[in-house]
Amino acid sequence: MIQILAFLIFTGLVGFFSWRATRKDNQNTSTGYFLAGRSLPWIVVGGSLLLTNLSTEQLVGLNGLAFAHGMQVMAWEVWSSIAIVLMALVFLPKYLKGGVATVSLFLERRYSKAVGATVSILLLLSLLTNLLPFVLYSGALFMIKVFGIADFGIFNGHESAPLWVTVIALGLVGSIYAIFGGLKAVAISDTLNGIGLLIGGLLIPILGIIAVGNELAGGGGFGGGVSYLLENHPERLSPIGKEDENIPFSTLFTGMLLITTYYWCTNQAIVQRTFASKSLAQGQKGVLFAAGMKLLGPLYLVLPGIIAWHIFGETIEGDDSYGALVDKVLPAPLLGFFAAVIFGAILSSFNSSLNSAATLFSIDIYKGLIKPDASDQQLVRAGKIFGIFIAIGAIILAPMIDVLKAKGFDGLFDLMKNLAALYNIPLLAVVLMGIFHKRVTSKGALMAIGFGFAFWGYFGLIRENNLLGYEMHWLHLAAINFVIISLIMIVQAKISPREEAYVQSYTNDVDITPWKWAKACGIIILILIALMYFGMSFFGS
Repeated sequence: MIQILAFLIFTGLVGFFSWRATRKDNQNTSTGYFLAGRSLPWIVVGGSLLLTNLSTEQLVGLNGLAFAHGMQVMAWEVWSSIAIVLMALVFLPKYLKGGVATVSLFLERRYSKAVGATVSILLLLSLLTNLLPFVLYSGALFMIKVFGIADFGIFNGHESAPLWVTVIALGLVGSIYAIFGGLKAVAISDTLNGIGLLIGGLLIPILGIIAVGNELAGGGGFGGGVSYLLENHPERLSPIGKEDENIPFSTLFTGMLLITTYYWCTNQAIVQRTFASKSLAQGQKGVLFAAGMKLLGPLYLVLPGIIAWHIFGETIEGDDSYGALVDKVLPAPLLGFFAAVIFGAILSSFNSSLNSAATLFSIDIYKGLIKPDASDQQLVRAGKIFGIFIAIGAIILAPMIDVLKAKGFDGLFDLMKNLAALYNIPLLAVVLMGIFHKRVTSKGALMAIGFGFAFWGYFGLIRENNLLGYEMHWLHLAAINFVIISLIMIVQAKISPREEAYVQSYTNDVDITPWKWAKACGIIILILIALMYFGMSFFGS
């Protein structure tokens, strides 16, 4: 009862302060609803980026991978900081110079309306099939574990009912918040939940280490727990994966770098936060702040999974490890508070993605293809209606993830990333070529998207990472796909180039004066990444 009360109080406070901060804003214009009036300061941009990324598909999924494979999976967090630095220094200046609201609008101006529309459709499919259902599914797993929902009497004899009911509840609340609140409400709640998540997220590994010390090290408390982790199976603390393991070290320089760059530099649900920056300088500060904070990710996204492995052993599944650890180490009042924070993180990722889907549909599809003369009010209304349908689709698809997990994927997170490669490698290649190659044409971009989609669908998903009889890690296969796609565009541009080299025009929507310390901060972050890997590589050696 206490944990439920704490949950309701914290959730209510976040909702109240978000409403109060946005009640006087004009949500009837497309800029106000989709881009928060281009008014977000750096701390809100950075906080919103972190909370949009950090949800239960990360907390549950990545800790689940760590439970099975150890510290090597921290690459998904730490290596992301490289991509975020690229976002701040390379991609964001281009996006803000063009004053765009969507990545596909950027590509439409660079290539053609056909490329923009194609990318919009692919991004919408990606949000519908690869992000929204996973957020709901992982969130439901966590809530079911923490609140013991499966033990409620009404579910007796109905094994799948708790999952369906929890998914529907999360989907309904998230939909209402996103569809009727707009981007600024999402960003404000992200910042408030971020404070709670930082406190709670760091508390879990601390209490987990204390539990290890008390239960496994003969009552040694925190110090005993640290010693136990260092002395027992220290190889699980090494970030260097072997070639036959989940994240081989070599993949960090191939597919890992590409996947993380797509996610942080071209994924609409993420980059839309940065499009709403007050200025380039404010945006760069926020993005680099997020890059620095991601270096702490292993503490709350990987270490708890390793701790859970020591405590629970093989008695639980990897994707259940985080919820089980939280339930074990937190007292009831704190459990309710942290459940509210996680609930906020679930809503953050879900409603951020819904808002991005509404933006893509309204601006790129509705205004771009259906009704070019649509007013701002019509755009906002179309986005809200479309958001409702996307939400319903995600709610229906989420429980079906159980079926896909049974197909041999190594947990929730591994499944999500494998499916994501279907979309993200072709889209990343098209964006990068659009920025760095001034002669690549619309025809080349469309050919590349079609080939990349077919390549991964066949060799990656149907043949299960088998390329012409040679089995390889899926991240290496993704890199091969990227190279082939890029070569297609380069060769096509050589044969039939644009008549004039593309030159991007400045729309004057945002001040694009860069932050004077942006490059220095980026270099510091890259040095810290190298030091982390070097220092931790001695574990298990």
